[in-house]
Amino acid sequence: MLDALSLKQCDVQGRLFELSAEKEINSASFVKAFMNKDTAKALDSKYNRMQWAGEEYLLEEILDESGNDIHNKGEVLNKEVLYWMGYVYRYWHYFTGESSAKIYRQAPFTVMKRNYLMFHTTDPELAIEDLKKIYNGKKNQAAVL
Repeated sequence: MLDALSLKQCDVQGRLFELSAEKEINSASFVKAFMNKDTAKALDSKYNRMQWAGEEYLLEEILDESGNDIHNKGEVLNKEVLYWMGYVYRYWHYFTGESSAKIYRQAPFTVMKRNYLMFHTTDPELAIEDLKKIYNGKKNQAAVL
């Protein structure tokens, strides 16, 4: 179980992902850019000033940092789906200590989108364990082929 500050940061990241929908930013490009850029890396660190920032400030940072990596054209997911993604990605970091980039390699946007209905009412730790099983199953299957 995470402490109150870690849970608050999960909530902020969930609200950041929601805010991307309000701004009508392409969800796939936003999530991929965020999870692989310096803003997420700063949130992953032991202590960084970004951890005290709100979602509006974080969105400006990621948009400035990402430039053409984020598009306004394309699919914008429902805010509830995006909140869950953002929350679970940050929870995953605190639960396992893995970086956002490594987490994204295991559970990219398409995997999170596809599994939302199955996992959104599940305890985050169980959802993360199941998402890791999905990833490891695909990795093992590729090794056999």
